[in-house]
Amino acid sequence: MDPNLRNLKDFLTLYNKVTELCFSRCVDNLNQRELGGQEDVCVDRCVTKFARFNQNMMKVYVDVQTTINAKRMEEVEENARKAEQQQREERQREEQRLKEAGSTSVLTPVPANAAGNLPM
Repeated sequence: MDPNLRNLKDFLTLYNKVTELCFSRCVDNLNQRELGGQEDVCVDRCVTKFARFNQNMMKVYVDVQTTINAKRMEEVEENARKAEQQQREERQREEQRLKEAGSTSVLTPVPANAAGNLPM
């Protein structure tokens, strides 16, 4: 789903929940077309309270998410360092094996008369 469309959907869902919550808390009857004085004040307080709560919660979320992201980055960097170190150690072991294999092999000289018999 497109991120902008997802954001709009989330916003509308939240808006509908706030509207439903504040309506059910503040509207006592449907006898009049407009909100009464007490209902109007209640709706204003309800929406303001929800907006402040949501703003504070988003601040906490951003702080927590930032901390989590920083820890993840540290873990990724540490894993990369470990992998690099393992690769270096494996290369060193391979080089050591090659050196040991090269020093243990015996070179046999070719006899002089056999060298003359080689096809050209």
